[in-house]
Amino acid sequence: MTVNVEDFKKALQHWASGVAVVTTYSEKLGVQGMTVTAFTSVSVEPPQILVCLNQRADTREGIEECQHFAVNVLNAAQQDVSNQFAGGSSQQERFANTPWQMGLSGVPILTESLMSLECRVVDKILSGTHWIVIGEVHYSVCRSGEPVLYYRGDYRQLAEA
Repeated sequence: MTVNVEDFKKALQHWASGVAVVTTYSEKLGVQGMTVTAFTSVSVEPPQILVCLNQRADTREGIEECQHFAVNVLNAAQQDVSNQFAGGSSQQERFANTPWQMGLSGVPILTESLMSLECRVVDKILSGTHWIVIGEVHYSVCRSGEPVLYYRGDYRQLAEA
């Protein structure tokens, strides 16, 4: 017996996480991006991360085509960017309303994010409704600021020390 979907979602809301936007570019689909909370490091040598993408997400299709992507960790002032890339707007609208530039590996990076990691796909695993995409990090950019957090269905910020 497994937990039902609603109880599972409710339980996961108790996990505070950072918020990231995964971006990619393909000749066929153009620039693409989506908000994710399922992102973590995998290995230091070689430097690898993973991100979980719904198999129905159009951004996943772009990553599949070009085999490169970026993970952009959002800062405390970018809640609107998180909402924009979470859906409800076209890919063109998402990028038109967010400062970005092409990174060194040919994928868009959000220039105001806390950090950006440019990756090449090295593995992917289908599990349930999502693809677990493992990327080897080729380039990284760190910027100053504080992260935006997501907890119990709302955005949060770190408390002042």
